[in-house]
Amino acid sequence: MLSPEKNARTLSRRLEVPRALRAFVRARESSFLFLGAGVGAFAGLVVAAMSLAVSELHAVFFGLERTQRLSALEAMDPSRALIVPTLGGLVFGLGLLLVARWRPAREVDAIEANALHGGRMSLIGSVIVALQTVWSSGVGASVGLEAGYTQLGSGVASWIGRAFHLRRRDLRTLVGCGSAGAIAGAFGAPIAGAFYAFELIIGSYSAATLAPVGLAALVGYLVAHVFEPSALGIGTLYVSHVGGQDLAVASAVGIAGAAVGISIMRGVALCESLLNRLRLPPFLRPALGGLIVGLLACISPQVLSSGHGALQISSVLERPLRDIALVFVLKALASVVSLGVGFRGGLFFASLLLGALGGRIFCRCFIGTVPGPGARSPCLFHHRHGGALGLGHRRPAHNDVHCARDHGGFLADRRRADCGDHIGTGDSRDVWIFIRDVAVSFTRRDHPQRG
Repeated sequence: MLSPEKNARTLSRRLEVPRALRAFVRARESSFLFLGAGVGAFAGLVVAAMSLAVSELHAVFFGLERTQRLSALEAMDPSRALIVPTLGGLVFGLGLLLVARWRPAREVDAIEANALHGGRMSLIGSVIVALQTVWSSGVGASVGLEAGYTQLGSGVASWIGRAFHLRRRDLRTLVGCGSAGAIAGAFGAPIAGAFYAFELIIGSYSAATLAPVGLAALVGYLVAHVFEPSALGIGTLYVSHVGGQDLAVASAVGIAGAAVGISIMRGVALCESLLNRLRLPPFLRPALGGLIVGLLACISPQVLSSGHGALQISSVLERPLRDIALVFVLKALASVVSLGVGFRGGLFFASLLLGALGGRIFCRCFIGTVPGPGARSPCLFHHRHGGALGLGHRRPAHNDVHCARDHGGFLADRRRADCGDHIGTGDSRDVWIFIRDVAVSFTRRDHPQRG
């Protein structure tokens, strides 16, 4: 089995750019900036292509229209809800068995690649992970696509960087560009994508990486937005004053969100340990997980797939508190089971849905118990504080910017609204502010020669 370094070196020999072009890119900061932008554009295309593939699988397996979201369905045929995830899990498990004979080692993700391998990733392995993620979400497993987005975007970035013979520092930065473009395109959040790359992939903030990573995130968002311009569907309000009571409430919601996140992550580990005790063959575990998710979907279809549709309807439907709590618990269980049995995917989208539902639960329970402005602003607690209930990823800056964007804080009109009016999304003023900041960072720093 080839190590990531040897595998990446073999692939880079197959695609090796001319020496003059390599020297041109290595010697000029502006050239590297354009290389990062190109990687961000490809990451945006990856987001659009994978999203389209999942939509096609949902249309084929669940009989949906191309414009429908699986998790937005109010009801589903129980036979489809049971058969599709179960058989899909069986096919996934058999695929894992075949891949393990060809590539027995675990694939290296972008975080591990930058931390231990100098940014070297396997392109073939990244494609495999992306395909596994698409299939997992396509058959209804309660997982998000962001893991596949970042894996393939970063894998291609690493492949391109090796072809250009980039130095270790520049290769790590380019891998961060791929991840930033993928996250920005997936969530419509260029600033959050940049923070994701800085905090998780590169591991530090510096002026030298701000321009390429920021531009890659912006380009990735713009490219993905061309193909899928729809937002996640959560609105927010203009808040003119934040008092001490609001900060106390936000702290309480943050603690609750941390508790939920820890519980779900520990639940995944517990699920894996229980399966190990049962001594169930690994290739049969996804089928068992698919059956459990299917049973949960018979109660509430909102637990299926990444939760895009359920995230949107959770903001517009006024449901009884008991129904909201039921969807919250079922979605958490479906996510734990899906990841515990081995389906590929992430928890970002699930965390947003759980945050929106948890924010509404908190809002309903909080109103009437505490006097003051907070009790008179249910929409504020539902939308603004609901994002804080998203699962923590140990990166507070990325989470804060991510929640602010998904709740209309960035790329939105800063107009005042009453409790029933959401902020619009037509003003792109902050995009140009972001471009300006990146440009200023690039022009103000030194331009050392890349030898």
